[in-house]
Amino acid sequence: MVVARLLSPSEIGVYSVTMVLLGFVATFRDLGAGQYLVQQKELTEERIRATWSVQLGLGLFIALLILAAAIPTASFYNEPRMLDIMLVLALNFAITPFLAFPYAWLARDMRFGKIAVIRFVGSVVHAASSIGLAWSGHGPVSLAWANALTTLSGILAVWLLARPNMHWRPTLKGITEVVSFGGKLTLNSLMNTLAIGAPELFLGKIQTMTAAGQFSRSLGLVSMFQRLIMDAVNAVALPYFAKQFRESKDYAASFIVAMELVTGLGWSFFAGICVLAYPAIHILYGDQWGDAVNPTRWLAIAYAIGVPSSVCYTPLIAIGAATDSLKITVVSTLLFLAATFVGATLDLVTLSQLLVIAAFIVAILWLRLASKRIGFPVKALFHCWLKSMLLAIGAIGVPMATMMQMGWNSPDILTTTCISVPGGVLGFLLSAYVTKHQVWNEISKVVRKQR
Repeated sequence: MVVARLLSPSEIGVYSVTMVLLGFVATFRDLGAGQYLVQQKELTEERIRATWSVQLGLGLFIALLILAAAIPTASFYNEPRMLDIMLVLALNFAITPFLAFPYAWLARDMRFGKIAVIRFVGSVVHAASSIGLAWSGHGPVSLAWANALTTLSGILAVWLLARPNMHWRPTLKGITEVVSFGGKLTLNSLMNTLAIGAPELFLGKIQTMTAAGQFSRSLGLVSMFQRLIMDAVNAVALPYFAKQFRESKDYAASFIVAMELVTGLGWSFFAGICVLAYPAIHILYGDQWGDAVNPTRWLAIAYAIGVPSSVCYTPLIAIGAATDSLKITVVSTLLFLAATFVGATLDLVTLSQLLVIAAFIVAILWLRLASKRIGFPVKALFHCWLKSMLLAIGAIGVPMATMMQMGWNSPDILTTTCISVPGGVLGFLLSAYVTKHQVWNEISKVVRKQR
């Protein structure tokens, strides 16, 4: 929010395009070694050391690769600011294994309290460093330094809080097993990174860095759900479903519960963003980002359609369906790339609308696979979706009425927001209570624990 006011759309665009490019490389950062450590039924010293060897070796290799590619990449985009960003991010890749290795260990042990503290420390460091450096005039490289400092703070937090007693001596034994498992997950991640990052890459080359920056703010707003909710959910879901699979428990019922929780939160969030895109963009990012409003509304619809897909992925990986998941991911990526390329040659709104169509097709593919491998009851799925839809309708009742009364692009954004947000929260809670949604059950648990 603050950095969007300190940096211009062009500067944000430069950083976004660079991060998308490096995102492709980042998917090979540990070849799924962390997930291998979490998912393994029986861990031995050799497997642990092999995991560390893969993570360390790839971290150093990718750092060198980024250093070698920095000058050619900056020349290709005719953007010298990319060079400094890539040099700093190369450092970040070199030190990341020292965080990723113990982090995977904590996830396997389901020590989510420690993980939460480590993530919180990293968030504070990232916010403080990015704002401070941008404020002092360092430009887009401020965000690169923020990433590196966040990783360093995470490493320090792990050693101060968790004190991991692990096997740190590298080995060549067992590496093949780690790479064999992680290779499919890595290709999944690569495809997802390509699908998500393609709009900014195409816009930065076909149109302008400013267009890429505007789209990145639209994407940044709707992606808040991924960062605030899904990152936390997936951190718990993978070890949770893997544990249920190891213990031969009925994970289909857990899948329906997870689907109800995530769709209830996700559809309410995206419905709210769709209705309140204008005040949200102007309050969070400033008036210079007005061209991001309409794309944000369409992207919110696309992401809402994609929520069930995101629920399917982690349980499928946890039960070992990596090959089937990879097939769906490849098809999905091709759909998103086609929609992105066509849209980037036109305008931001058309691009976002085409992504809605692609998201709908992809959701069908993921649900078919989940139905086959997890075997959830279809009736229960539609029942939980109905409750989540009612939850979303309740959440946008007051915001919708307010926007219709005040105007969809009303300049009085503070009044609109002050009425819409509390009204939306109240409607959300009331709908959760009336429908007996899983969200209400979780809220009740929290309240009981505080007594």
